[in-house]
Amino acid sequence: METTYQVTGMTCGHCARSVQTEVGALPGVTEVRIDLAKGAVTVSSAQPLDESAVRTAVDEAGYTLVS
Repeated sequence: METTYQVTGMTCGHCARSVQTEVGALPGVTEVRIDLAKGAVTVSSAQPLDESAVRTAVDEAGYTLVS
């Protein structure tokens, strides 16, 4: 399963790595791809993810998930 989220505030490689690390630590996540130009985070997972868990992970990284 693949889901793309919009995240605000990411502007550099460090930003992307922070989000990738936090979201990648969620149970069931198999891959996280970041597109800085679009502010997009594409998450591959074995099963559907709870959006609130993704939001919390993005918040922990210091950024905001757009609803």
